[in-house]
Amino acid sequence: QVQLVESGGGLVQPGGSLRLSCAASGFTLADYAIGWFRQAPGKERAAVSCISTYDGTTYYSDSVKGRFTISGDNAKSTVYLEMNNLKPEDTAVYYCAAVGGTTAQAMGMVHPEFIDYWGQGTQVTVSS
Repeated sequence: QVQLVESGGGLVQPGGSLRLSCAASGFTLADYAIGWFRQAPGKERAAVSCISTYDGTTYYSDSVKGRFTISGDNAKSTVYLEMNNLKPEDTAVYYCAAVGGTTAQAMGMVHPEFIDYWGQGTQVTVSS
């Protein structure tokens, strides 16, 4: 049974940092592109950052480049999203996602309806 379990969300002040974790089970991490999507109230779910742990390639949306860093640990079957210099507009529910047979770059461009697996989501709130 495939599972993606997110953790690490919370409330942080503008300029602060958080690290999200996505623990994967039921499949081999290196066989999938793993990504973080987010959805704010009234907005569509969109890719934030993706990684192919097979070759280390990554994707970042323009809005988070230079502030967020994605990484993966195949031994722990876990993908991390380090978020620095957080802004109020980063407030959203963050979802871990997995897609088989694709690259990190392609996953960043894919419509959410083509994602194979989703986690339950974790709330990130950036507010003073």
